[in-house]
Amino acid sequence: MSFGQGGPFDGPGGSGTPDWDALAQESEAASRRKRWMLIGGGALAAVAVAGIVTAAVVTSGSGSGGGTATASPTAPDATQAPDDKPSFPDVSVPPPPNPQDYISDPKKDKAPLTPATLFPDKSMVIGERAYPRTNTSATKDCTAAAQGALGSLLSHNGCSQLLRATYSKGGVSVTVGIAVFDSPAKAAKVRDQYKGNLTPLSGGGVPATFCVGTGCVTTANAAGRYAYFTIAGNDDGKRVESTKSKAGQIGRDGGFYAFNRINQRGKDQAAKAAAAQTQQPQS
Repeated sequence: MSFGQGGPFDGPGGSGTPDWDALAQESEAASRRKRWMLIGGGALAAVAVAGIVTAAVVTSGSGSGGGTATASPTAPDATQAPDDKPSFPDVSVPPPPNPQDYISDPKKDKAPLTPATLFPDKSMVIGERAYPRTNTSATKDCTAAAQGALGSLLSHNGCSQLLRATYSKGGVSVTVGIAVFDSPAKAAKVRDQYKGNLTPLSGGGVPATFCVGTGCVTTANAAGRYAYFTIAGNDDGKRVESTKSKAGQIGRDGGFYAFNRINQRGKDQAAKAAAAQTQQPQS
């Protein structure tokens, strides 16, 4: 290694004696350089800190303009906590079927419609009262099971079937009739314009004199696309004098029973449809 002339360790004339003035000047220059470097580094650090604070204010708060806040940056060596919340698939559950839909819409009301399905019980039970069933009947000619103006009323409103069942106990009997239509409006119209009588159904121990040529108690009502009727009286042919009599009671019970049977038909079909829904795979 060679050194140029006039270095700090070459005194005047190259005697090898240190040039103390030169050394002092060089030391002072080096100190100045070092001091400026520290100040500059401090300024850069201050600017960096200010930048981080500004970023935190901008990203963690929502301004008046409705901007969306973003998450603060994660340090390179930091580990983000896992999301411990369980996730579940989005499964839509259809509402349960409404039983009224099945007794109102013939497109849904597809269950068998026979005396065995409408009047399946051997006895009509209302509360603590039970009346054995004596006979059943069904006809698609609704006028054949009706008397007087009721026959034409059923026919003009499109009655497609009339099903009957008779229940008897203690010398009184009731015939329950359920007429089928293609809409609730037609069933309600028959109920509102009701005239005439349901033809009583004898047999099975009920004499042919039951409600023939004598005073009996009658009712008419509707549920869904069905109109239902009752005719109740004394088995011995005597006139019913009061609705509070035994004949009046069995007549009211017959109306309740018909209503319950129609609604049960809707419930059974709705339950079957609900079971089919639960068995289908969910998308």
